[in-house]
Amino acid sequence: MKSEFVIGTRGSLLARSQTELVAAALRSAFGDVAFRVVTVRTSGDAIADQALHAVGGKGLFTKELEDALADRRIDLAVHSLKDLPTQFPRGLVLGAVPTR
Repeated sequence: MKSEFVIGTRGSLLARSQTELVAAALRSAFGDVAFRVVTVRTSGDAIADQALHAVGGKGLFTKELEDALADRRIDLAVHSLKDLPTQFPRGLVLGAVPTR
């Protein structure tokens, strides 16, 4: 197994908080593995002052993270389910949903 996994997340306070909860759970379960969190700026973050439906929908908050996964710059991404599309790009899956 790898000695470090990189977790990608958006830069919002909610996204970072949710990601830290997931990272803490992973660290607890896999104490000998490092989990490093990196922030990925998304198109949705860059145009937060515009109506979502007018500029492209939910994909605005996931595209750059999906690209980072595909390019192997990150090993996993943490999203709010509300931001996820109903269909994932080829090669990507919903790997887990933490308890509430």
